[in-house]
Amino acid sequence: MQIVNRQQVAELGGNDPIKALQDVEDTVRLLRNGEAVMPAETHVDLDTPLGKVYALPARVGGRFNATGVKWTAHRPRATDGYPQAMATTLLNRADNGLPVGLVESGSLTATRTAAVSALALKLAAPLRPSRVLLLGAGVQARAHLDMLAAHFPDLEMVYCWNKTPEPLANMLSHSGDLPWPVTQFETLSDALRQHWDVLITCTSASEPFLRPGIWRAGTLVLQIGYHEVAFETIAAADKVVVDLWGDFKLTSAKSLFQMYRAGLFDEQNVAADLTNLLVDGWRPSATDRVYFSSFGLNVFDIALAARVLQAAVDQGQGSNLPFGWEAADAD
Repeated sequence: MQIVNRQQVAELGGNDPIKALQDVEDTVRLLRNGEAVMPAETHVDLDTPLGKVYALPARVGGRFNATGVKWTAHRPRATDGYPQAMATTLLNRADNGLPVGLVESGSLTATRTAAVSALALKLAAPLRPSRVLLLGAGVQARAHLDMLAAHFPDLEMVYCWNKTPEPLANMLSHSGDLPWPVTQFETLSDALRQHWDVLITCTSASEPFLRPGIWRAGTLVLQIGYHEVAFETIAAADKVVVDLWGDFKLTSAKSLFQMYRAGLFDEQNVAADLTNLLVDGWRPSATDRVYFSSFGLNVFDIALAARVLQAAVDQGQGSNLPFGWEAADAD
């Protein structure tokens, strides 16, 4: 059983946007074929304000041959200096249940989320992306910036805004290495006034700040964060697309699912999910205003972790933990 830390995950290609998109695409096809499943999550409370630990199981067949659980501690009000979210992923082989390994997976989560956004940009954008507005400067925003550089090197411009300027300046400290120019804005209103065709919002806002006036024909809004998009803004979209519509609609704090529980969104109005985009070939029209809600599917975490652990075995990286039993012990 291999144990792989965050640094080794990066060295083994876990944060590679190109490989991550291939993992996501392969997993979407497995979902359609019934070879990947994602049971309901469960959680236990922590003794810290609003703290919870979530168990998110999934199985992914095909080349991944993995079943596992992502175990994530959320500590939104922790003040001990450690990250507010900490994640590990435990994997077994899907065919025989043998333990495979344990991966520190916080960076994998950001990478797979950005890979899903790449798929949405390629297949759900009404027009070919040209000018992108990125809101936020945290882990998810950084992963999306890397994703844009890898998959969309021919963009004309990337606009950036964050509520506090210092994290944004840190994120863009090496912006000269990016394949396109970057423009920072001090105010959200100035950023929204730009002629963007894709808006990616990666903030932790608990109250919506994106109103219907943001929409223009042929634009795409990708919501990665929690509750940045007002209900009336979603209602003003021509097409609503999701990564998946599942039981998490009953509990998730994401804007779309809050809107559903408030009785203001009919699930029949979901135009497409990832399988419709990739397998069925669904596309919006060139003048549509498309809203994409990214819930974040742990089935992708299992897929990426499986690839990383296989690379760790192939390259002799990570710490090998013997279980201390032989096949004969099972007799």
